[in-house]
Amino acid sequence: MKRALAGLTAAVATLALAACGGGSDPLTPAATTTGAPGGSPAPAGTITVGSANFPESTLLAEIYAAALEDKGITVERKLNIGSRETYYPGLLDGSIDLIPEYTGVLLTHLGDQSGASESDAVYKALQTALPPELTVLEQSAAENKDAVVVTKATADERGLKSIADLAKSDDVVFGGPPEFQKRADGIPGLQEKYGLKIKEYKSLDVGGPLTVDALKTGAVLAADLFTTDPAITANGFVVLEDPESNFAAQNVVPLANKAKATPEVAEVLNGISAKLTTEALIELNGKLNAPEKPDAAKVAQEWLTSVGLLS
Repeated sequence: MKRALAGLTAAVATLALAACGGGSDPLTPAATTTGAPGGSPAPAGTITVGSANFPESTLLAEIYAAALEDKGITVERKLNIGSRETYYPGLLDGSIDLIPEYTGVLLTHLGDQSGASESDAVYKALQTALPPELTVLEQSAAENKDAVVVTKATADERGLKSIADLAKSDDVVFGGPPEFQKRADGIPGLQEKYGLKIKEYKSLDVGGPLTVDALKTGAVLAADLFTTDPAITANGFVVLEDPESNFAAQNVVPLANKAKATPEVAEVLNGISAKLTTEALIELNGKLNAPEKPDAAKVAQEWLTSVGLLS
């Protein structure tokens, strides 16, 4: 078991490194860096693009970066930083200028009490809740929500269709990233809205192979996965309905330092949001998860080219 877990951990590390744009691929910019935010803000003419520590976020950051560079804007990368709790302070201190975000979870992080759950309402509330030094540009139609997921066997055996059904069980071993255990729309939200009883919480990865394997092997009964994760369809997992809207709309949106969000930058990023759909995200995640594990920068440039956003 220890050897198996070690192998899975190594796989996660390898995926993270690939998503960070490492290696000698000519499409990988030399300015790419990884790690926690901090340090001095970038010069006035430079945009520092960051990402969270999961492949989709890194891919979106590479899409933003490549499109900006195509317009002659100087870009530095700080990819695979970590969770929102880690990278958000970097946006406030200016060491990060731009990061792909998700409207609903960002609104929750900001402590909003409006109860907004639909896409337009969440976006409007987010614009009000942000501190004055930050702004969101136009949101995309692409949505990637957290979801409570079980295997089909578990759903059939227990008659599970919604999170409310799961809450009838008192033996729930739940798996997900460490931060999900404490976030307002994580376990606390599920307990408040559904009365979900957790027998044990297992800290795994951010919708990655550890979480998927834990579901497949029965190490957890339910888990937090992203709705754009191709592993859901590939493994026949069941996404439980969320009738109480614990997970608000989570549209992809660029979150930026207001001082760096010039009209030129806004035009580039809004152009990306206009083209990005949920279906495109699922397809892109599938490409990232292909056996050859392509570099995120390469996948980003291929998509930008396919939708006519590169010169």
